[in-house]
Amino acid sequence: MSPPTFVNFAYGSNMSTRRIRERAPSARPIGVGRLAGHRLAWHKAGRDGSAKCDITPSDRPDDAVWGVLYEIASNERHGLDQAEGLGRGYEHRTVTILTDSRSVAAGVYCATQIDRSLRPFDWYLGLVLAGAIEHGLPASYVAGIEAVTADIDPNADRREANLAILRSRLPLVRVAGLG
Repeated sequence: MSPPTFVNFAYGSNMSTRRIRERAPSARPIGVGRLAGHRLAWHKAGRDGSAKCDITPSDRPDDAVWGVLYEIASNERHGLDQAEGLGRGYEHRTVTILTDSRSVAAGVYCATQIDRSLRPFDWYLGLVLAGAIEHGLPASYVAGIEAVTADIDPNADRREANLAILRSRLPLVRVAGLG
């Protein structure tokens, strides 16, 4: 018998399969989908002093946040919650994700600590972009991610460790300054 699982909707750096498997090794992509009536925001205050992704409601009916649905073993939820900062910057909600063929109830992390003055670090933006490309999100959505302005992480060790995750995808990632 298979262990119990849950479905998570990744819309930020966890879209990258390699990234989410560092946090939840059983993570298996089961499809791409969108959260209608929302937009991607870069305003979650990260513990490292930079902006992380968030989803925020939108009044524009055509707005949607695209991402990847992952099936994850339930016994790995705590590790993912810890990595995401559950209770320390993110809260967990259940949302309805639309795919090409159905609607899926999925867990999602939503920011509780917001600072609109922050920008993402270049490596974080690269991880988000790499995941979007890896899973074939719409070209116009990928272009929107590419257009985000990022800062160079002043912590060289942290930057290098995160860029190492991207090295295999760098030909795909078109973020200036990464490498």
